[in-house]
Formats: sequence, C-alpha cells, structure tokens
Amino acid sequence: MASYNRVILLGNLTRDPQLRYLPSNMAVCEFGLATSRRWRDRDGNQKEEVCFIDVEAFGRQAETINQYLTKGRSVLIEGHLRLDTWTGQDGQKRSKHRVVVESFQFVGSRGEATGGGAPAERGTAAAGPGRPAGEPPAAPYDADETLPTGDEIPF
Repeated sequence: MASYNRVILLGNLTRDPQLRYLPSNMAVCEFGLATSRRWRDRDGNQKEEVCFIDVEAFGRQAETINQYLTKGRSVLIEGHLRLDTWTGQDGQKRSKHRVVVESFQFVGSRGEATGGGAPAERGTAAAGPGRPAGEPPAAPYDADETLPTGDEIPF
C-alpha cells in the first residue's frame, strides 16, 4: 500500500524558537506556527479560521531557525507529520501531531516590524532529516530582491 506524508505551511511564529541539544549533540528547535484561512459565509460575512501547529527542526536547520527567526516572523515550512504518544503523570495516554521540518524559507524583509531585524534570507539549511547530504542548498538570495507578500505567493 502506498502512502504519502508531506506538509507545506506558510505562517507566522507564535513564540520564539526554543533550541536544545540531545545527548548525541544534535540540535533540536521547537516553535509554534499559526496559519489562517479566510472565507465568506452564506450571508457574505468575512470569516477567519486560525490553526496553531507545533513544529520541530533538527541539526543545522534548528540552529539557523533559532538564530534568525523570532515571534511574529513569517516562514515557509516543508516537512512531514509525526505523531508523538506518551503517558501523562495521571496515567492517561496522550498524543500530539507535530510537523518535522525538512526544508524552509524565510519570508519577509529585514524591515518587517515584527521581524526583530533578522536578515531577509531565503534558502534551506544544509543536510538534515529528509534532506540528502549531497543535495546542494538553494541558490543564495540577492539582498536587493524583495520577497513576495502573502497575496503574491502563487498558492
């Protein structure tokens, strides 16, 4: 039986990334992402639905995300869903879906009010989970080029 697990999200960080290191010295960065969907109901009223997603990145990608992204910044994430399960202190079984980053792109510009002054950089960090070590990163970003806003992105 064939299966496919791919997630593409464009949203804003809901909190500053939290970087930690595993005993193996692998970097892990966790952050929240908010995406929204707008539509009109039957009466023509504008509606909006916001979805909050937990995201996790590993290795060099984790360090890059932690270094350049802050709460409110926009980012394009590509990855896969993972289900974490555990038993809580009360003995109840718990589970939670999260997105594991395979590649990402910074979205926005240096002057973005919510951007915290991070560089307007675009590309993917080098090798990481789901990314072959021999695959080159995206071409460097020209600092004079402006990045598309939410309305200009073609999907």
